Order: sequence, then structure tokens, then C-alpha cells
Amino acid sequence: MLPVTAAHDDAPRGVDRRDVVKMLGAASLAAIGLASPDVARAAEYARAALEQGAPAYKPIFFTRTEWPMVRALADLVIPRDARSGSAADAGVPEFMDFIVNDFKSNQNWMREGLVWLNGECTRRFKRGFVACTPEQQKQVLNDIAFPKKAAPALKPGVDFFTRFRDLTASGFWTSRIGFKDIGYMGNTIVPVWEGCPEPQLQKLGVSYKMSMRAVRRR
Repeated sequence: MLPVTAAHDDAPRGVDRRDVVKMLGAASLAAIGLASPDVARAAEYARAALEQGAPAYKPIFFTRTEWPMVRALADLVIPRDARSGSAADAGVPEFMDFIVNDFKSNQNWMREGLVWLNGECTRRFKRGFVACTPEQQKQVLNDIAFPKKAAPALKPGVDFFTRFRDLTASGFWTSRIGFKDIGYMGNTIVPVWEGCPEPQLQKLGVSYKMSMRAVRRR
């Protein structure tokens, strides 16, 4: 697992890396022209694609060269851990394939970013991104994951990785694996409502006695 891939330099210390990626991804979808219904449609598409089985899926936008890069990079942003599966396990590459194909404004930056990443790896290590060792991949990503610290010459890579990371977060936390990761249970039936627990009431500074006071009529 990469120790650091969050793209903001001021990420809070002591916060789980997945939580940081989750917060950043949720906050920046509008910047790449996506609204909640768009994300929901892409999530449904990814779920259907996963049901076919990963080997059977044929990308509708990404080329045969790009597809392994997208899968590998998504898994570096959100790797498999003891809590849940990875981004690829959750169908994030399929989610991205739908988004980029359907929303044309995202095609150039995605394609140009993948070219940049392959070129940067080739320049440094004489091999493309997928063929690099995990340490080599980590070295390149750490150089573009922190916009405030990144060298100006790496700006194309920084901009690409920031958008890619946000799409990865959106795809992951709208997947079934992502739902389990955050403990989302959906709408559930509460047979008996026993009221808000006392510790939470105290935290909010309210009580049921306050709500029972008679309201004076004017």
C-alpha cells in the first residue's frame, strides 16, 4: 500500500487515508461537470458490468493500452486492505469508463493524463507505468499527489492525478463495496422509536423536557 496518495497538502493528520480520499472526492465532482444523478447512473453501469465478471468486460472508451493503466492506478489510489476490496474490486474502472465516454469534456484530460503518466515513467525508468515496479510507481505518484509541493514542471501530472483520484473516490463510495466500507445501511425500518439517546441530546444541548414546555400564545 502506498503511504501517501492524497492530493491535498493540508490533509488532516491522523485521519485514515481512505477517509481523506472520500472527503476530497465528494467535494470536487462539480469541478469536472458531474452531478449526483450522473454518478448514480455510472454506479449502476459499473454494478451491471461487475456482474458480467471483470474478464468479460470490454471498455467502451479506454483502449487496450489504457485499460490496464486505469485499473492499476485506481488500485493505487484505493488499494485492497483488511477492511474491504480495492477500487478495481469495486468496479471503479468500469465506472470511469462510463463517465468518460458519456461526458465528452472529460475525455481529453483523461487521455492526455495517461499519456503523460506513461511518458514520465518512461523518461525516469525506461518503461511504461504498468511495467514499473511498485516502488517506481509510488515515486512518480508521490511527486504529483501534493499540488503545493509538486515541481511546476509536473503540473500536467498533478492536474490529471487530482481529477483521477476524485473519480476513483466517487466510483468507490457509490459501489456496494464502498457502501460496506462506510457502514451505509440504506433506509431501515425502526419498529419502536425510543427517542434520541441521552448522550447525543446532551451533546446537542437539548432535552425532551425542553420540547414539552408549553408554548405561549401571543
